[in-house]
Amino acid sequence: MAAGTDTGAGTDEAALGYEQARDELIEVVRRLEAGGTSLEDSLALWERGEELAKVCRRRLEGARARLDASLAAERAAEAAEAGGRDE
Repeated sequence: MAAGTDTGAGTDEAALGYEQARDELIEVVRRLEAGGTSLEDSLALWERGEELAKVCRRRLEGARARLDASLAAERAAEAAEAGGRDE
């Protein structure tokens, strides 16, 4: 990759938080939209953007699963409490 086009690809994706991945993805998109990069650099940015989008998607899916589990536990507790009052 040419100088000045480091996209942080060396960063361990597993260690990236949602906000960090999102912010880097925004920067990648901004650089692609601005143009002025070589084809090779553009492709590298595109690939990095795809990786970052996957990180964001996994983080959001994980957050959704935690919310769903919490809501299910809350509903189960309410149902158990309501069942105990009926007796």
